[in-house]
Amino acid sequence: MRVIKQTFSAVLFVFGLVQSAYAILPIDKLESYKGAQAYLVQTKALPMVDIEVSIDAGDRYDPVGKSGLAGMTAELMNYGAKTSQGVLSEAQIADEIADLGANFGVSVGGERAIFRIRSLSRRDLRERAVQLAAAMLSSPVYDKVILEREKQRTMTALLEAETKPEAVLERRFRKAVYGNYPLGESPTVKSVVSVSASDLAKFHQQFYRGDRMIVSIVGDVTPAEAGEIVRTLLKDIPQSGTVIAALPQLQSSPVEPLAAREIQIPFDSQQAHIAMGMTAVTRSNPDYFPLIVGNYILGGGGFVSRLMAEVREKRGLAYSVFSYFAPGKDTGIFQAGLQTKSDQASLALEVMSSTIGNFIANGATQTELQAAKANLTNGFPLRIDNNRKLLDNVSSIAWNKLPLDTLDTWTEKVDAVTLEQVNTAFQKYLAMDRMKIVVLGASK
Repeated sequence: MRVIKQTFSAVLFVFGLVQSAYAILPIDKLESYKGAQAYLVQTKALPMVDIEVSIDAGDRYDPVGKSGLAGMTAELMNYGAKTSQGVLSEAQIADEIADLGANFGVSVGGERAIFRIRSLSRRDLRERAVQLAAAMLSSPVYDKVILEREKQRTMTALLEAETKPEAVLERRFRKAVYGNYPLGESPTVKSVVSVSASDLAKFHQQFYRGDRMIVSIVGDVTPAEAGEIVRTLLKDIPQSGTVIAALPQLQSSPVEPLAAREIQIPFDSQQAHIAMGMTAVTRSNPDYFPLIVGNYILGGGGFVSRLMAEVREKRGLAYSVFSYFAPGKDTGIFQAGLQTKSDQASLALEVMSSTIGNFIANGATQTELQAAKANLTNGFPLRIDNNRKLLDNVSSIAWNKLPLDTLDTWTEKVDAVTLEQVNTAFQKYLAMDRMKIVVLGASK
């Protein structure tokens, strides 16, 4: 597979050399195959290769009443696959992975499913790992007996989650923020029970195809070898398929009085758990950098953040308090939260709300801005100090359709953020009268 003449560079921090040394590694955009985009960062730091296949097949595509289908479709690829030599069982797949000394992992989020392989880069071992992954990716066997076993495990986990305040809070908060948009739904015992093997096979056939995939590779392989990996992985994957219905439009959180925005959930716990937030920007939004710099000041900077100073240092209401933006390709969210004693929940919520509201209204100071930018830029090498972190970044760049020089320009863009940009961005995208609030376990 040839390399398209569009290459940009990624910065990889090199340990074992001078501490401030950087090596410039190119992100090569490989030739598309089966409609899938492919990217490579070649590094010889370790005799390893990390491979990720991102599939546009996340939880948001779960049919009504079958929440959890996307997750089970991906997870059960580990439990049986057809090959040219016959069907590999769950045990045979596990044995082959162990023999290779490889790692295989599957995860599913709101937007995408992610299939990862980590192998030694030695050709014979790498090729076996990739061939096994190709079979799992293209021809999983959704055995009814295994499905019933995994459904029982999932239902047990869901019932156990009902006893965990963090899990209950997150589910209710997500529903409050996203409303009727598909990301507002969560698996339930009823929805899991309804999933059949034919549902899994149908979902896989609909979504697991080349035009919905991105392959990212980081490690000790050449562009030609990376091309072989892509072709092997996707050789039995269809390039396209039937038209998939468009997702509904995500609506912005409406302006509402506090009584309509706050949800109180009784829960037998000494600690109250509080979450506050709203829909926010996507990763490709031009205000992304002002928002992450500003959020470092507000609640992302640990002990130096405004929220920590007001909630913990001045009043001792919580051990930890945080805020963050979680932007995706098509959706995004802002969330703040803390845990506190049940009888302090009202005061803690009031302080958190007033601190966020004050920051939106009045902004940051120049001193705070400079300190935030220094921390973010100086800490940037730790974001890419090994192959897996670098793969995370390459994958994010590809998934969110960002410029391929994003890693090269990241610190420059952070350093270029102005106080006016931070203050304007927070006022533009956040508003206290649109924040959803969930309080779990507060005493009356």
